Amino acid sequence: MIPSPPCLKPSRNVTAMAKTASSKPASKSAPKQREMPVNPPSAPSKELHVFPNPAPKRDYVIQFQVPEFTCHCPLTGQPDFAHFTIDMIADELCIELKSLKMYFWSYRNEGAFHEKVTNTILDDIVEVSNPRFVRITAKWYVRGGIYTNVVAEHRKKGWKPQPVVELAKHAADTGMLRG
Repeated sequence: MIPSPPCLKPSRNVTAMAKTASSKPASKSAPKQREMPVNPPSAPSKELHVFPNPAPKRDYVIQFQVPEFTCHCPLTGQPDFAHFTIDMIADELCIELKSLKMYFWSYRNEGAFHEKVTNTILDDIVEVSNPRFVRITAKWYVRGGIYTNVVAEHRKKGWKPQPVVELAKHAADTGMLRG
């Protein structure tokens, strides 16, 4: 069991206030703390984890939105910000969300051109998950008065998408068909 850091131990005044604030005496046993994981959840990492696709016989879209991506311009060192959208049709493996979060966070202190980092992320996702299809859209925020959008795609050899089915559109406020 890991002992509580001194800053998290209640002071005598807090314990005394807790006793007077309620009719029940304060618990004397320390709260149980979980062990520190080998790879702490708040540490950036280039390691992407996968899990088995729960519906590998079906084409369905998994969409990830990463609105707070940051890295640095390799020339000036200034921070660059982007909103990434990843649309993916998994085959046998899906990307685990926590590892994706830590993966994106790992770029925070790296210098990278917009085009390079977008394509590297695509390559890394394809390498670990071998999806049927993945498209990454990176919308980079303004730099020098210019917005940059980078779109990169991968299609698994031999994969053919299903035809799109167009359904009737309903007004959001009423649910009634539009004519």
